[in-house]
Amino acid sequence: MTLDIITSDALQGTRHGFFARGGGASSGVFAGLNCGQGSSDQSEIVAINRARVAQAVDVPPDRLVTVHQVHSARAVALKDTPDPRPQADGMATATPGLALGVLTADCQPVLFADTENGVIGAAHAGWRGALDGVLEATIDAMEGLGAARATIRAVIGPTISQRAYEVGPEFLDDFMADDPQNHRFFANGAGDRFLFDLPAYGLHRLRRAGVGHAEWTRHCTYSEPARFYSYRRATHAGEADYGRLISVIRL
Repeated sequence: MTLDIITSDALQGTRHGFFARGGGASSGVFAGLNCGQGSSDQSEIVAINRARVAQAVDVPPDRLVTVHQVHSARAVALKDTPDPRPQADGMATATPGLALGVLTADCQPVLFADTENGVIGAAHAGWRGALDGVLEATIDAMEGLGAARATIRAVIGPTISQRAYEVGPEFLDDFMADDPQNHRFFANGAGDRFLFDLPAYGLHRLRRAGVGHAEWTRHCTYSEPARFYSYRRATHAGEADYGRLISVIRL
């Protein structure tokens, strides 16, 4: 089965893709291209899925790098495959043939490219990481390798959309404490609930950081169960676990 790969013209000059579920070897609740080594899926099957992704971006499986994601604002600059995997949620490299991958299942996968200066980046940006500054940290790591903000192009891949992201008042309080203007990313929901626009917030942080271009692919993970994994949808369905999507970029 052919892999389902979403690409962006904004990242021209790189090999990249936001990989959906299609074309994977996993079954059950993980059916499709589950690339989450931290899931309870069979490790051998996850390895097969990751090998298919590596082949799609034309690198050996051991050159597809993912970090130990912890919803932090930490980003690392990599020259080679790290061993052990660092705890971080952003990466940058100027090494051709080193593919950076982030895993998501509602959080924002963000791929960055400054092809003029030969630097790429990738970030896992959930609400906590985005609020704490993981996008800016990834840009900083890219700058440390020679990138320039004005020539960085950033693309947010499939993520949960506002209509599916219901949150409580304490969630709003966290964002208002950081910046009162953040109220514009919230709409009223039922009762005391709100609907949070995570991709709009991500775009705001990217543009405020001064990147040359930022966009969202406009795919909602929650709303397309046949195409994307979603942590929130799996929770609502009472499923024991959920698959992880992978988004990858390389020079």
